[in-house]
Amino acid sequence: ARQAAHVTMLQRSPTYVVSRPAEDRLANWLRARLPGKAAYRITRWKNVLTSMVYYRLAKTRPAQFRARLLAMVRGHLGPDYDVERHFTPRYDPWDQRLCLVPDADLFASLKRGDASVVTGTIERFTETGIRLGSGEEIPADVIVTATGLRLQWLSDIRFTRDGAPIAFDKTLQYKGMMFSDVPNLAYTFGYTNASWTLKAELVATYVCRLLNTMRQRGLRQATPRLRDPAMATEPFVDFTSGYIQRAAHLLPQQGSRKPWKLNQNYVLDVVALRFGSIDDDMVFDNPEPGRRDAA
Repeated sequence: ARQAAHVTMLQRSPTYVVSRPAEDRLANWLRARLPGKAAYRITRWKNVLTSMVYYRLAKTRPAQFRARLLAMVRGHLGPDYDVERHFTPRYDPWDQRLCLVPDADLFASLKRGDASVVTGTIERFTETGIRLGSGEEIPADVIVTATGLRLQWLSDIRFTRDGAPIAFDKTLQYKGMMFSDVPNLAYTFGYTNASWTLKAELVATYVCRLLNTMRQRGLRQATPRLRDPAMATEPFVDFTSGYIQRAAHLLPQQGSRKPWKLNQNYVLDVVALRFGSIDDDMVFDNPEPGRRDAA
């Protein structure tokens, strides 16, 4: 907004926007007094636990959490801004991801007049900008699209087993990184309610544990195998975001108990993936070349 004459953020519907400090004061204080590694670990766990507490509050007390988020927005923008129209979603907090802005920079731009928010549907593009369904026209020299995302499951790679395509939507996810009856294939799918890389790090740690175990045992194949075919299943991700819903038919299911259920909880995953069993619902094998195993 500082480089352009004016920036308009056009949205079909609002999302929750929360301001957080661009710098972590506790981290800066700790770095001045402790060795770097100790300061890092304390700061990391502080941030992890803080986000877990906020997520838990949002899920157990959605009305109160929602009211608090909107009150903070009104505090930044003042009583005359239409927060109800532009910053009040129809869904509860964490039914979709929250948007974080550093040091309330978005709100500051709105108050200065450098930027504005318009909520409405697009009718069509015009020679000078965008016409909305309401008839309003937004003038624009440059239009940057930031919607209509298409989730590429496993980068749209076509996987086969014994020459037959693997239908991942017919599988169950295993520990958030493998699939039922699919050997030697791991993927990374981070948290939807926390930093993506927290889960990515744990996945890498677990895969290394699995590979080292296989090497020690002289085995070449590891296949997650569901022991209870009657176990209840549910969607892979409990998220209402459009890009998730549009890709739901591509995603695996999750089970109702571990190791087939996603925790979406870093502490539980640390215990399970760093220190938990490698053998639970896992079949190890040393297949002979050319032999085809039934899934």
